[in-house]
Formats: sequence, C-alpha cells, structure tokens
Amino acid sequence: MPAVIRFRRGIAAIVLAASVCVLSAAPAMADRPGGGGSVGGGSGSDTSTSGGTDGDTINASVGAVVFDRSHNGSGTSVGPVTATTSWTPPACWYAPKYSPAAFQAYVEPIWAADSTGYEWDAQQRDRYVNGHPYKDFNKDKTGKGYWWDSYVNKSFPPGWDKCDEPYFWVDTGGAPPANIPNTISTKILGELAYNEIRVPTKEVSLKPAGTTKVNLATWAWLDKTTFKPVSVTASVPVLGLSATTTAEPVSLRIDPGTSDAVTYPASGVCEFNNGSIGEEYTAGDAGKTPPCGVKYLRSSGSGSYQLKATVTWKIHWTGSDGNGDDLPDGSFGRPQDVIVQEIQSVNR
Repeated sequence: MPAVIRFRRGIAAIVLAASVCVLSAAPAMADRPGGGGSVGGGSGSDTSTSGGTDGDTINASVGAVVFDRSHNGSGTSVGPVTATTSWTPPACWYAPKYSPAAFQAYVEPIWAADSTGYEWDAQQRDRYVNGHPYKDFNKDKTGKGYWWDSYVNKSFPPGWDKCDEPYFWVDTGGAPPANIPNTISTKILGELAYNEIRVPTKEVSLKPAGTTKVNLATWAWLDKTTFKPVSVTASVPVLGLSATTTAEPVSLRIDPGTSDAVTYPASGVCEFNNGSIGEEYTAGDAGKTPPCGVKYLRSSGSGSYQLKATVTWKIHWTGSDGNGDDLPDGSFGRPQDVIVQEIQSVNR
C-alpha cells in the first residue's frame, strides 16, 4: 500500500475512535498506528487474547491470537528469555478480522467523514462495494469467510508497519493469497508463543554461600524442581490453528565476574543431568573438585564480584497441522554478589 494510503488509514483510525461509542458497545481494540491493524499479543492471565471474538462488532478481531500460559513458568521470580541470535518474533502478520457486517461498520464512517479525501474514499468504495473486485462488502458470503487485515506485535518492534496490504477476503477453509507474506500459520504462532515464554530466575545455589575464600572451590548447583520445561500455546480458534512452543533448560554458564578465577568445568558451561545442574554440596565434599563451580584466585577487596549464572533454554514449536521446528536458543541470567576474602593465617 502506498505511503499516502497508510497515512489515510491512520487518519481513519482516529475518525473511527470518535465513532465507536455511537456505533458499537464492544470493548475498544487499539488500532495500529498508521493503519487498520490491531495490536497483537496479550498479557496478565494464563489464557489471554489479542482481541475480541465477536465478528459482528466494529472492533472485533475474530482472528486474534489467544495465548494459553497455564504451563508457563509461574510465580514472582520469572522472566522472559532472550534469543541467543539476532532472530526476533514476527513484527506483524495477517489474520481474519471482520465479518462482512463488521467490516462495513468499520469503514463506512471513515468514508462518510471525508477526512481521507474524496479520491481515496471513492477508490475504497469501488474496491469493496462496487464489485472491483468485491461487491457490497461480500455480504452474500456472510458466515462463509472473513475479511483479513494486519495485526501487530504488542511491543511494536522494527518492521511492525510493513504489513500494509489492503483488506482481503478469504473463504472459510480457503488459503490466503499466496503473494501476501506473513499470513497467519502454525509457524508464526510458534514464533509468537516464544515471546510469551517465562522462565525461573532463581539465583544459583552456592557453597560457601555469599562469602568464600581465595583458592577455595565454590560449588554451584540448580534445584531440578525449579528448572523444568515450560511451554506456551498460541492459537487462532476461528481457523483451528495452534502451536505449542516449549523451552527446556539445557545448560548453565558461569561467569565469575573477574578473570582471576577458574571455573568447573573449564568452559564454565555446566550441562543439565537428570533435570538438575551440578551437585549439592555436602559435608563430605570438602577438598573435592565440584562438577560445577568456581574458584577465585584473588580477593574481592572491600567489594564483591558479580557472578552471573545464565541458563540456556532449548526451544522448539509443534503445530496442530503436524509442522514444527527448532527456534533459537533462549537465555536468562542474573548476577549475584560473591565476596572473596583472603585466608587469614596465624603466626606463633
């Protein structure tokens, strides 16, 4: 769509906002700045949607993505993973949005306001009313399909405004036009679910805890009951499409916060084994080398070192249509203070 059309659709969204209270009692959906798309995503509850599901109201979004977070990480100590590559979830996509009646109720007040210009309004009427190529908003196909439009990732990342195709019709059970990229699919749903994954952010257990000594091995481990696979399912119910994205912890990287340290193993990467990392220190382990840990070679002086423990999560998606694939690994880390003291000796 030319830039001028996108601009006019932006004006249209403003005009519509002023008309919603008169023409619809449905909850308002945020219109995509610069166009007619709705904000995607959702937050808060375990199951949420990016829009309404009533196809006969002005702001309905029948193709809104619904997220089921009931198998996600929970509690107050959770956070999002960060992709270990430059990959990002889709910035925008196309999906069903309006029934014929809802589409008419959306666009006619915009045309009537004349704020978008006679020429543009006439082109729109010709396209959607006069049969070039659609006639009377496709009312004769009511119940047999939907008008599709763009949706936008709720974080508005770069590229959110690239889905600028004009509204198009897709029959129920039919495929969207092959020449339009980013039409909703299980792949896109799996990628959107990636953005909703939340993982535990608990600090790694250390022994000695908080304060250790120079040249004394500090054991590190993670409780297997805390770190277990999590998943989020994204779906578009009106299309019967869904995809579940699962994140499974695979390793812990220890960064001592100083070059004056030795890690165990030497790579600093501790692998998960039977759902846990490392081994919990016991009294009989004194003098042993920990399977996962760190040894500081120099005192932290009057301060502390910032040890950072970063968990890597292997992530993949599986779609309701049998498709699936790996997604970039995700990571989440947090620093914790470690005080390192010199070993004091007594001379007699």
